[in-house]
Amino acid sequence: MNFIDKKIIMDDMALNRALTRIAHEIIERNKGVNNVALVGIQRRGVPLATRIAERIAEIENVKVPVGILDITLYRDDLTTLASQPVVHRTAVNFNINDINVVLVDDVLYTGRTIRAALDALIDLGRPKSIQLAVLIDRGHRELPIKADFIGKNVPTSRQEVVSVFVKEVDGKDGVVIQEITDP
Repeated sequence: MNFIDKKIIMDDMALNRALTRIAHEIIERNKGVNNVALVGIQRRGVPLATRIAERIAEIENVKVPVGILDITLYRDDLTTLASQPVVHRTAVNFNINDINVVLVDDVLYTGRTIRAALDALIDLGRPKSIQLAVLIDRGHRELPIKADFIGKNVPTSRQEVVSVFVKEVDGKDGVVIQEITDP
């Protein structure tokens, strides 16, 4: 499969503004952050969660815990991914019982990744609530899942791919829509 860049959705400044807005919305919805933790979904959700936590610390002067969640073994398409799927680390080094956990991911599409993340998170404990923050919501839901905090809604076709780039993984920040082309 080949991809061609079609449209830039967010540059680095727009991405950072969206994360700052999400941080403010998390604070407002939870009436502060004393009982809040962020959990980033591997891969790009992790640096996004870390950045949101940094902004919350700047705004509220409170450091919220940040965890890392790998959902590989919880996916419903595991057998179609690869014969040897790559499992990343999960590191949620705090008790999630009776706290408000904000799951953070880069793109919300069908909802299947979030369903897997919910299963993985529930295996770790029983949060008071689970909220969802995504940088991009592109629609096309296959499951009844909705984000609580959204950086940007981006209508797409199924022949398009939304690619999020973060400095920590990709060396740059930005979001582009790419079109799938035949090889």
